[in-house]
Amino acid sequence: MPQSRTPAPPSTAPPTPDRSRVTANVVRGCLGNLVEWYDWFAYATFSIYFASVFFPEGDRTAQLLSTAVVFAVGFFMRPLGGWLLGAYADRFGRRRALTLSVTLMSAGSLTIALAPGHDVIGLWAPALLVLARLAQGLSVGGEFGSSASYLSEVAPAGRRGFWSCFQYVSIVLGQLAALLVAIVLQNLLTEEQLHGWGWRVPFVIGAAAGLVVMYLRRSMEESEHFEKEQRRTAEHRPGTASRERKGLIALFAEYPRQLLAVFGLAIGGTVAFYTYTTYLQKYLVNTAGIAKPTVTLIGFAALFVYMLMQPAVGALSDRIGRRPVMFAFSGGCMLLTVPLMTLLGRTSNPWIAFLLMTVALTFVTGYSALAAIIKAEMFPTKVRALGVGLPHALVTATFGGLTEPVALALKDGGRETLFFWYVTGCVGLTFLATLLVREPSRTSLLDDTPAAPAAAPQPSSASPLA
Repeated sequence: MPQSRTPAPPSTAPPTPDRSRVTANVVRGCLGNLVEWYDWFAYATFSIYFASVFFPEGDRTAQLLSTAVVFAVGFFMRPLGGWLLGAYADRFGRRRALTLSVTLMSAGSLTIALAPGHDVIGLWAPALLVLARLAQGLSVGGEFGSSASYLSEVAPAGRRGFWSCFQYVSIVLGQLAALLVAIVLQNLLTEEQLHGWGWRVPFVIGAAAGLVVMYLRRSMEESEHFEKEQRRTAEHRPGTASRERKGLIALFAEYPRQLLAVFGLAIGGTVAFYTYTTYLQKYLVNTAGIAKPTVTLIGFAALFVYMLMQPAVGALSDRIGRRPVMFAFSGGCMLLTVPLMTLLGRTSNPWIAFLLMTVALTFVTGYSALAAIIKAEMFPTKVRALGVGLPHALVTATFGGLTEPVALALKDGGRETLFFWYVTGCVGLTFLATLLVREPSRTSLLDDTPAAPAAAPQPSSASPLA
């Protein structure tokens, strides 16, 4: 007689997805991130060409300043996007939030591409530009938290660091794509053509790519963790247990230490990222005296190497843990920022400048490769997108947005070296925040184990904070 077997209890953890499904979902998630950052950098790259189209004829500097102010408006819309789209992702799903964010970005790009100039519709021209940047600011602000949550939730256990790092791969690839389009157009078109109509081309490309990604995102799978959270919520409707707090109320009431940790982690990483990517190219021109075309090539090559390092560092964090990698970033940058920036300001050799920039970005990879996963692992599904997106967007809009103005103001005041110490101090905050972070489980996210039906939520006992 065959022996009867007692059936194993059903697993409460989400099933491990196969590699092809994970790859497909990660690609669809990251393509939108790429398009959004391409559009974001395209505005900064081509504003010199369309400034006179949207603002009245007059002083060239005033026109450029006006486009810069509009750029800043989009920058400071990020916290609102982090809040609204983060809450939307936690309530209605990662897929719907990611589809909405790329739709907003595509609509903004299409508006800029098709908007008539000031000479045709007067003040409505800059008004349309502002409206487009508002939509794009909301989009970029909401993308990070939703994307970080989605990537961390669809990745298999033990490989979350590797798969989540592709968020920054797509960010850098978007920046490189915008730079590449600029290089191609500058070589194919005359200066008059670029000022006349050529500047519209990159926004048409961005809008078209956004529509394609919007379609792809509509067909990607929803996160198992979000669906599980939806089922759990449906089983515990108000009236059967105490009403569960969600959104901002839950975030600030139940996870204040996690929020502080995310702020600390983001401050140093964001300032270092903007210092060694966008600002460093201006620094090499203004301080080191290297020619602009050469600096463009140095930046392109260093950013390309930096992009390739992300998966290796993400995979390393899966093997040795998040904290050692984050300590390597913060400790290394605290020790090396002053000497590296000093040497970069004194060299006129392009190869040395490339080498030093690559060394700096190697340490920054310790933050950027983990920026999504180390924050996402601190929060349960019900507030994960909001908990990651809102503080990250606030830090990006303030510390990230002020990185270049602070550097230029100190240089103008003859105290440029103080900026190096400012970066060092900001990275020091990340070092302190890393002390608070506890290594997450290698097999499950924070809320993989089901909570008891009648128990009140106790985030402190499950929190990945020391």
